[in-house]
Amino acid sequence: MPTAIVVINAGSSSIKFSVFVEWGAELRLQVRGQIERLFTAPRFVAKGVDGAVVGEQAWGEGQRLGHDGALDFLLGFLRERSGGMNLAGVGHRVVHGGLEYAQPVRVDPRVLAALEKYVPLAPLHQPHNLAPIRRLLERAPDVPQVACFDTAFHRTNADLTQMFGLPYAMFEQGVRRYGFHGLSYEYIASVLPRHSARAAAGRTIVLHLGNGASMCALHGCRSVASSMGFTAVDGLMMGTRTGNLDPGVVLYLMDQRGMDARAIEKLLYNESGLLGISAISSDMRTLLDSSEPRARLAIDLYCYRIRRELGSLAAALGGVDALVFTAGIGENSAPIRARVLDDAAWLGIERDTTANDGGGPLLTTAASRVLGLALPTNEELMIATHTRTVIRAQ
Repeated sequence: MPTAIVVINAGSSSIKFSVFVEWGAELRLQVRGQIERLFTAPRFVAKGVDGAVVGEQAWGEGQRLGHDGALDFLLGFLRERSGGMNLAGVGHRVVHGGLEYAQPVRVDPRVLAALEKYVPLAPLHQPHNLAPIRRLLERAPDVPQVACFDTAFHRTNADLTQMFGLPYAMFEQGVRRYGFHGLSYEYIASVLPRHSARAAAGRTIVLHLGNGASMCALHGCRSVASSMGFTAVDGLMMGTRTGNLDPGVVLYLMDQRGMDARAIEKLLYNESGLLGISAISSDMRTLLDSSEPRARLAIDLYCYRIRRELGSLAAALGGVDALVFTAGIGENSAPIRARVLDDAAWLGIERDTTANDGGGPLLTTAASRVLGLALPTNEELMIATHTRTVIRAQ
């Protein structure tokens, strides 16, 4: 009987899912999809590996499924399509594992309670990540569930790298740089040896550029520093997030503008970044197609922030052997890759225009002292792999 693993990535208003089937030692994607707009006009779509729609449903305007209703619907859909497959377990993307969880873990009520302690550290992600876990513990307590953490990959960072210039007691209490997008970086680290032994063994900077964006310095495929810090709003400017910001700005907004914590949170996470600068869109494709000066300005600032962070991470590594682009913008936007590669010419990077325009994976010339690559990430496969490993070990 075929064995399946379901991967769930729950956000504030959507649940994305993937179904992987064991094929010998491999895990092969069978179905993927999402239920979006959970609280307004829910819509479900599922597609096979060939892109063909295998399931679709829409609810009326004003309907509310919520996370519980969406998960119940998804379970029903998966039962109908199981075809006699055995569900080995469910893997979940969970943004924050804190200091306690440096590895994927099987979730029970005790672990769930521990993970809820990290909601204040990731208030826009953690509650939604945990909602399907809680529902499944109620509805199907015998189905193994595994939490895989975006922070875990960065637990190899030295204490010095994680510290802020705050009283040391706060560091001991957990106020530190955690780093995020760890599942994406872990996947890139796992495939990097196939593309370059030098990059895998040496000093590589990975650029995860999507609606959320960050950069990670790898040495020997281990994380040594990240652009993101205590929260996922730090570092690079993103689609709607500010990135790095002087904390004095927050104090000013409170004291002089009368903004409370929730208003500032909305500003930093939802109204800033590419959207805030351009006043047009948070989507890089839309901005690249626009002739508006503010669209150009948003792109310029986005690339400038990458250039600044690249210099910082190169210094942390003591040099660079390779740059790797991944995620939606990193994998698909040749103009942004070109800007970043050209800005990094001082490192000894020589862009291959034809290769970059063609999408890579190799982006640089044979004469380039630093290798440039574009590699697709696969966080879902990483979660499925971890889930199988944890379940088999118990």
